[in-house]
Amino acid sequence: MATIRLAGINKFYGDLQALTDVSLDIAHGAFVVFVGPSGCGKSTLLRSIAGLESVDEGTIEIDGRDVTDLDPSDRDLSMVFQSYALYPHMTVRANMEFGMKVGGVAADERTRRVIQAARILQLSELLDRKPGQLSGGQRQRVAIGRSIVKNPKVFLFDEPLSNLDAKLRVQMRIELEALHRELGATMIYVTHDQVEAMTMADRIVVLNDGKVEQTGSPMDLYHRPETEFVAGFIGSPAMNILPADSALGLATGAAEGMRSVGIRPEHILLGDDGLPVTLRSKELLGGESYLYTQDAQGAQIVIKTDGDDGHALGQTLHLVLPDERIHRFDSAGLALR
Repeated sequence: MATIRLAGINKFYGDLQALTDVSLDIAHGAFVVFVGPSGCGKSTLLRSIAGLESVDEGTIEIDGRDVTDLDPSDRDLSMVFQSYALYPHMTVRANMEFGMKVGGVAADERTRRVIQAARILQLSELLDRKPGQLSGGQRQRVAIGRSIVKNPKVFLFDEPLSNLDAKLRVQMRIELEALHRELGATMIYVTHDQVEAMTMADRIVVLNDGKVEQTGSPMDLYHRPETEFVAGFIGSPAMNILPADSALGLATGAAEGMRSVGIRPEHILLGDDGLPVTLRSKELLGGESYLYTQDAQGAQIVIKTDGDDGHALGQTLHLVLPDERIHRFDSAGLALR
């Protein structure tokens, strides 16, 4: 396990600033997820920690040691990429051993580490197969096993599940969480999928345009977003964000400097009176339904209801918006408390 400290990280590509004053502290054994939209800087930040990208300003420390200018091989990290990058002519065993063999690790120690990693990843019966004989999920586990046998201080994952289908992604998320519990290692995981972030992380770092918008536990970010961006990005479906002067009728809940308001789909109630909206479409998902509505000003509002919703398209619904569930944001997009 290892602690990681980033202080004042700035990264430029010519005139483009990819990272702006990024400072983070990551504790021993944490599972931290960097999340944000495409181009927000999350992979650049991960690659900077790995030493695959240089930084223009700031410092990177691992266990109190300044590694800012060290080569990747000297940082005691291991990285799993989106691409499995396995040698197709080698067996699973040989793929997992290869890095250790090049590094001069003794044969009996290589064998011990491979057997241990194979047990953790449920690959013991596949050690003599070649990558072409494996499923996508099995190949990804081999790539992870290749990292485990290095016994690194920190594991870095750069969108490792993005090439898998939806069902396999869920399975692999569960397996990665179990791996984290068993190894107790410090892990940093990059994804654009906020659902993946919410289900896996101890701590989430939300990035936007190269800057850290907010860090915290998944539930902190969900219930107490500090910016309008985080409020709209975390959660699926996203929080409803509407102009403060729209038809929400927030006269009793207005705050000085308020520009916009937000409320999550599950916090909106249906009643006999309230904000009138028209039901435009809906998703029936079995255990729950999502109603997509529009108010008189054209604002789109999503409501979560139970799976047996019987409302007809075109019907007028009346929404009740509990004041204690409403989030308020100022002209800079910052939360008003």
